[in-house]
This record gives sequence, structure tokens and C-alpha cells, in this order.
Amino acid sequence: MKVADIFKFKDERMKVLHYTWLAFFISFFTWYNMAPLATTMLEEMDWLTAQHIAALGILNVALTIPARIIIGNLLDRYGPRVVYSSLLVVMSIPAFIFAFADNWLQLMVSRLVLGSIGASFVIGIRMVSEWFPPKDVGFAEGIYGGWGNFGSAAAAMILPFIGLNLFGGSDGWRYALALTGVICFAYGIFYYWAVKDTPDGKKLVRPKRSGAMEVSTWGDMIWLIIWSIPLGGALAVSAWRIENLGFITEDALYIIWSLIGLAFVIQVYKILDVNIPILQAGVPEEDQYKFKNVAALNSTYFANFGAELAIVSMLPMFFQLTFSLTPATAGLIAASFAFINLIARPLGGMLSDRTGNRKRVMLVYMLGISAGLLGMGFIDSSWPLFAAVLMTILTSMFIQGAEGATFAVIPMVKKRITGQIAGMAGAYGNVGATIYLTLYTLVSPQAFFFILAAGALISFTICYFWLEEPKNSFGSEYYLSEQDLQNEDAALDKERLRERKAL
Repeated sequence: MKVADIFKFKDERMKVLHYTWLAFFISFFTWYNMAPLATTMLEEMDWLTAQHIAALGILNVALTIPARIIIGNLLDRYGPRVVYSSLLVVMSIPAFIFAFADNWLQLMVSRLVLGSIGASFVIGIRMVSEWFPPKDVGFAEGIYGGWGNFGSAAAAMILPFIGLNLFGGSDGWRYALALTGVICFAYGIFYYWAVKDTPDGKKLVRPKRSGAMEVSTWGDMIWLIIWSIPLGGALAVSAWRIENLGFITEDALYIIWSLIGLAFVIQVYKILDVNIPILQAGVPEEDQYKFKNVAALNSTYFANFGAELAIVSMLPMFFQLTFSLTPATAGLIAASFAFINLIARPLGGMLSDRTGNRKRVMLVYMLGISAGLLGMGFIDSSWPLFAAVLMTILTSMFIQGAEGATFAVIPMVKKRITGQIAGMAGAYGNVGATIYLTLYTLVSPQAFFFILAAGALISFTICYFWLEEPKNSFGSEYYLSEQDLQNEDAALDKERLRERKAL
């Protein structure tokens, strides 16, 4: 696929790509609608404090981790069209409630629930992989992720103008927030009618059983359970941070931790329930995949997207204090980190498609992240401002390019569970952000960049030893086992039967 192909709007697969990245864009536009209007909220709601805003920021990402796992399962079972449309429509409800909330409970609960819209990213990964072959999927996924992710930056640029100038008045900010809910709801309806899960003649290949990720060996089942532990751990850390801010009691914290523990026990039960019958029956060699590839991709997204979220959260203040800048100037410089998404992710996916070795591209990117973050750790007031900005942009190119390279591999690990693999890797990005931002409160900004560099280097090591080049990495069709083909044939037979009955 060439760059010029992106603008061939009459091509059905290009229509699906554009409709899908726009769905992701709207999801992030809605998800990050609070940050640009936070100061206005503080002015208009006289009981609201900076501590409340900080707590809402934590709540905004708390449910994204379990939501990405749940959405990944639903996605592989019901298909991306229904799941994406449903998520957008359902998430418009907490968006409306948050917009017109007038007490802390309403703000807190609606923001917590709205964080689930962050799982939207996972859905498009499978949708795009259904429409684009292995040889093109990296670039297509990069377009989807990079352009869609820009929704958060668009919210920061557009919503203050809408709230303060277009609507105006003391409630203008509320109407701006509500507008994101309207757009979310309307596009959810539109998306359902505008796209199909697969091109004509193909059907979605579904897992053998739903409820948990299927694996190929007993050892991989143990590794899946082990790699599920940090997902609950990040939630526990988020609850601890809320307790430290004084918004829940210590007793409430223990109750939340107990619920997280119970959820983990249920998840382990589901893993056993799904996989024990499969493993007892035996998995044919040609239908097997190695979980270590999933683990390696989890580590990359922990190190790259986790670092991105953490850096975006602290970068404006870092530049403001280091170079004595105004908040507006520091914010503009920090925004360059998000702008890079428009080209860096597609570039990472394109390089993965065209260099002939996806693993090598990933390793180069992870080394680049480590070197860039190491360089940022040495930034201080003695640096020329342009040099600091240049180092930041270069590091951003590597971080977001690595995100594109990560999702150029994910659809090829095991096609029928692409949603679940994408969900787990995506969740690890949020785990990384949670852990990194917690560490940020304990160290200097310079030491923080060194920690991020070490995380990227650890991921490089994991990928070097565990990540394998996927089968049929640059072919015109994905590798499908005999079981996959049987599942697809069964789905096609059911569809034909439904069509005959309808006639």
C-alpha cells in the first residue's frame, strides 16, 4: 500500500479505514474532554478543588485496563462493527452525566465509567486487520492509531473555544462537554450502518471458546495467568492513589482491593475453564502459537505507550519550570509530542511492512526510545531551548513509531484471537502509565526519564529473546490453521443459511 492509496475514497477498504480511525478519534475526543476545561470547571464550581481534578484524572483511566480485556473478548466473539457502535453509543451516557453533574458523586462515577471508552482502540485493530493483508496491515494500523489518537489533542485545541466562545456564559463548558456525547452517540449509530466486519466472501474467524484467551500449551496457560497479575496490580495502585488524595477511606481501599482480588480469581477460573478442555483434547501443531510473543508485545506497549501517557502528563510543567516559560508556551511545546502521532505511528507501521523483518524494526525502535529518553534525562536549564525541543520530538518519533510497529505484529500472532491479544497489549500500555506516573511522584524529572529509558531497554531484551517473526508476515493472506478455516467455513455456511431463510 502506498501513501497515495490513503486518499482513494472510492476503495471500500479505504472507506472502512477512514471511518474506523474517525471512530477512534471521536472516542479519544470524548475521553479527554475534561482536561482542557478543568480550569473553567474550577472557576464555575466553587466547591471543586485541584485535588478533585487530580482524582478525576486517575479515575479517567482506571477502568480502561479491565475494559480493554473485556472488549477484546467481546470483539472476537461479536465482531468489531457491533462492539464499536455499541461502545460509542453507551459511552455517550456518562459523557452527558458528567457534563451536567452538580455534585462530586455524579462527577466521580460518570468519569470512572467514561474511562471505559479508552478500550475503543482495541476494536479498530481487529477491524483494520480484517480489511488489510499482512503486507499492508502495519501502515494501515499506524494510520488508524496515529490519526485516531490525535483526538485527545483536538479536544485540547477545540473544546475551550467551543465552551467559552461558541456557547459562552457560565454553562458554556457544560454544553461543550455535552457536545462530545452527542457526537459520540451519533457516530456510533452511523458506524453501524457504514461498515462491515469483513470484505465480501470472508467471515470473521472466531475463537474456539469465549471468556478468556486460548493458549496452546500447559506452560503457556501458566504464563497467561502470571501476565494477568499486573493488570489487577495497576488497578490496586490507582485505588491507593485515590485514597492518598483523601477521596476514599482506608476501609474502602481494602474493600476495593478485595474486589480486585476477587476479579482476578474469576479471571483465573475463566482461563482454566476455557483452556483445560482445549489442552486435554490436544492442540494440533499447525494450530499452535507461542504466548511468549504476546508477552513480548505486552512489554513493548508498556514501555512505549506507557511512557507516552506518562510524559504527556508531566511535560508541560517540566518545560515551564526548567526554562522559565509561560504555561501557554510550555503547553504548546508539549503539544508537539502529540502532533508527532500523525506521522510517527504510520511510519512505524510502514517500516514494519517494508523492511522485510518486523522483529528487527521493533528492536531498533526500542533501542531508539531508550537512547532518546536517556538524552532527555540530561536536559536542564543550560540546554538551548531548541535543542531540548528537538530531543523531545526525536524521542517522540521513536516512542510512537514503536507503537505502530507493535500493532503491525499483533494481528499475525493468532488471527482468531486478535482482539484479545490487542486488548491485553493495550491494557499493558495503561499499566505502564500507572506505574510510571506513580514513580514520577517519588523522583526528579531527570531520574524519571532514566527510569523510562530503563523500561524500554528491558522491553528490548524481552523482545530480543522472545519475539518471533510471524508466519506469512508479508503475504497477501494471514496464516490460518485448519481449525481457523473450519471456523470460517462454518460461519459462511450459517450466513448462507440465514440468507436462504430470508428469501
